[in-house]
Amino acid sequence: MPPAPTFANHPAVLESAPDGRLPLPLEKEIRRIYERSPLYAQRFTLHSEPLHWSCYREIPALSKKEIVERGHQAFFADYSVIERGLQDRKFEYESTGGTTQSPMTVIMEDGWWNAQTARAYQAHPLLAPYAGRPYRKCVLAPVGCSSNICPYEDHPFPHRYFDGTVYLNLTSDPFVFPEGEWDRIVTELQAVQPEVIEGEPVYLSLLARAVRKRGVTVPSVKVVILTYGKASLQHSRRIAEAFPAPQVDLYGSTEAGYIFIGGAFQDDSRVIDANVFVELTPYRDLAEVFQIHVTTRDREAMPLLRYHTGDIVRRLPSGYRLLGREGGLYFRPDGGLVSPSEIDAALPAGFACWHYSLVQTTENRWDFHYVADEVAPKSVEGAIAAVLGPGARVVAFRRRFIAPAASGKFALLKPLLK
Repeated sequence: MPPAPTFANHPAVLESAPDGRLPLPLEKEIRRIYERSPLYAQRFTLHSEPLHWSCYREIPALSKKEIVERGHQAFFADYSVIERGLQDRKFEYESTGGTTQSPMTVIMEDGWWNAQTARAYQAHPLLAPYAGRPYRKCVLAPVGCSSNICPYEDHPFPHRYFDGTVYLNLTSDPFVFPEGEWDRIVTELQAVQPEVIEGEPVYLSLLARAVRKRGVTVPSVKVVILTYGKASLQHSRRIAEAFPAPQVDLYGSTEAGYIFIGGAFQDDSRVIDANVFVELTPYRDLAEVFQIHVTTRDREAMPLLRYHTGDIVRRLPSGYRLLGREGGLYFRPDGGLVSPSEIDAALPAGFACWHYSLVQTTENRWDFHYVADEVAPKSVEGAIAAVLGPGARVVAFRRRFIAPAASGKFALLKPLLK
């Protein structure tokens, strides 16, 4: 009998079952997903007998590309019910980029995003005290962020304050915020005196620059949440200089919710067991490196079963390190993997920047774009080239800004498409 698949969840969540059967919590969730969405029965038929791992393996993984091609309507037996629910605010929708940057519509039942966020908070000791009680939080992230909670219009300050949370930005791309906009954001930050700051790492790094430039301190901040995008160690250090509080890495996606949580750059991220089951699939025969397939828990609208997120993780003794999306990783000619973590480690100790992006332009040529107060030492180019492998040539360019992709997201590492 072949071994059971490997999961990243705590072993207690998926207790062993006899004779190659699925653990009961996983089987119950799979059957609930089949009951809620006709999509899965169309792709693979389940039998009524207890499920075994051999059957589980036959359930095809679900990709973003398939969701885009089928359309979100395929998840529902009668989409008119969802349309009425959207009008009555029983459901909400969000649009997120797919694997090919095609837009993907995500339907959520009212309250799901807040509930899975609360479960994520409860899964980490620094955030658990804020779950279920009033507290003050400031969010600085792309305008089109998750769950339709961010403003799309230029509302004055009091009207962007919901249940103790204020959404600081009114437009996307923080590199083009005028100084007057940063004045407003910093003033609101001081007015709210938040216990928690949450945001996309590039936005928070530039917020740290704005705060330090104005000589402002916000001593009320007890924890900083890095989310919405992949953080570099440079982001983390710049943020810590302005907001010297512990940082938490909260990782997920609009369509799947929050999946992993841990201390930023502590290599101790863990699955948020109450939100998802996370199956680990070996990746390119690399030791302790995996793709992940996610199965959501307790979700009514658009539940996901064996969903291929495109995320790659490394398992370490202390937990998991999120390496990033598969398309944002580079493989040297010798097969070695290069992720933003390796680039962070290669940067000289004296180098400091607010953001960087390493872009491959030809087979051996890379451009290192960075935004910093000072010109990088020449050693930066050689240090990065050494990580990329023999023959790699790196040229550094200091920039005033680095534009995001059309989706509004920033990339730390951009290898050529293969």
